[in-house]
Amino acid sequence: MNFLIRPSAEVAIKSKPVRRQQIRQLRQNVSKILRRVDDRIRVEGSWDRVDVLVPDELDSNELVERLRCIPGISNFLEVRDYPLTTLDDVADRALAVWGDALAGKTFAVRGRRTGEHDFSSADLERLVGSVLLAQSGASGVRLKDPDEQVRIEVIHDRYHIVERRFEGLGGYPLGSVETAVSLISGGYDSSVSTYLTMRRGLRTHFLFFNLGGAAHEVGVKQVAHYLWSRYGSSHSVKFISVPFEDVVGEIMRSVDHRHMGVVLKRMMLKAAAAVAQTGLAKAIVTGDAVAQVSSQTLANLNVVDRASDEVVLRPLITMDKVDIIRIAEQIGTESYARNMPEYCGVISSKPVTRAKQHRVEAEEAKMDPAVLERAIESRVETPIQRVLESMSTPEDVELVQTPAVDDVIIDVRHPNEEERAPLHLTNNQVLHIPFYELNQRVDELTDDCRYLLYCDKGTMSRMHAGHLKASGLDNVLVYAPA
Repeated sequence: MNFLIRPSAEVAIKSKPVRRQQIRQLRQNVSKILRRVDDRIRVEGSWDRVDVLVPDELDSNELVERLRCIPGISNFLEVRDYPLTTLDDVADRALAVWGDALAGKTFAVRGRRTGEHDFSSADLERLVGSVLLAQSGASGVRLKDPDEQVRIEVIHDRYHIVERRFEGLGGYPLGSVETAVSLISGGYDSSVSTYLTMRRGLRTHFLFFNLGGAAHEVGVKQVAHYLWSRYGSSHSVKFISVPFEDVVGEIMRSVDHRHMGVVLKRMMLKAAAAVAQTGLAKAIVTGDAVAQVSSQTLANLNVVDRASDEVVLRPLITMDKVDIIRIAEQIGTESYARNMPEYCGVISSKPVTRAKQHRVEAEEAKMDPAVLERAIESRVETPIQRVLESMSTPEDVELVQTPAVDDVIIDVRHPNEEERAPLHLTNNQVLHIPFYELNQRVDELTDDCRYLLYCDKGTMSRMHAGHLKASGLDNVLVYAPA
């Protein structure tokens, strides 16, 4: 079994030197991610394609899921490779692969050749098409817009038959563009804007301004780690947490209430610029969309941007909220955002919508600049691979390797993880409550049994079991199979 990867269209139209560089980056990214599944996987290719050579016994579905999430891929094909002998053999192989799938459908054979052969691509298509039409139960051949396309590629003395075709993310290979730092709060907007910059090929660090204490930080770390592990794990990035409670307090004490929202945005941008200027990034990413809230009018955004000389990228700037939520559903962050509490730094009764720069700067001058400086200096930078390890739990919890018959297992994994690797236990009831819904559903837990939280690595289950224990639930433990 092999995969043939086609780069996104934007990569394909680059000049040859740029295309070579981006395809090389794509090969490196694909190799790094897939070899974590099995180090026997080989990634090869030329200046316009990437070939993935996979041992036949591996589960292709897991590889498909990973390839779907790698930026820079337009589409990819799952293929079977065979030695070329005769066209009759090619037709027999095509029938074996496609025979059942074509029953009652229209189809077309698409042939492609590389090298010298005594037959043309049209000869290949006609012969294979005639065999499939006669023996597969297909309803007919339709060259334009068929139900199924049977793709066969002959490369010198071998050929492969495409079994399945999948769409990729598009965009550019991660790391082939420059580096950015994205302001992330865990909500719909910031998670989608961060994803879009990653998809565009920007190596994207996560910058979090903590307004809600440890609980807020835990939730945002989970979102950031999910985004990185699913769409950006070919490159290491940082999670930077900046304590911003004192900055908010200083704004509340010193700034006119109408200008509080704009000033808070400017303080965040100044802090983000200071982080970027350490050499970490060339741009700042925000989740702003025009007119979504009062601080995002064009006049206010103009004043906010003047707080920094850094480039500010706003991927969502003209998007409707329903479209942002739709993308969040597609990429898997909607459930996080839906359950993320709102941590409003400041609330103005009549916020300014047409801020004037001189007035905003006059309000900022009332603030103690040392407060912002201390917040920036107190930031904590953590490699994203270790960000879940850095989430402390308030209580130690007991680990159980073999559950008792009456124990109830709570699978707290994200639904995507649960679907890829279902938990099967013969003697125990298994409840599926994602970690981000635990607090809302804690009243469903009774006192007459033990609950064992489960996740793949044990990190998330221990953390949430610790918090539940701290809140008074002594019958919550962790299922940690050997």
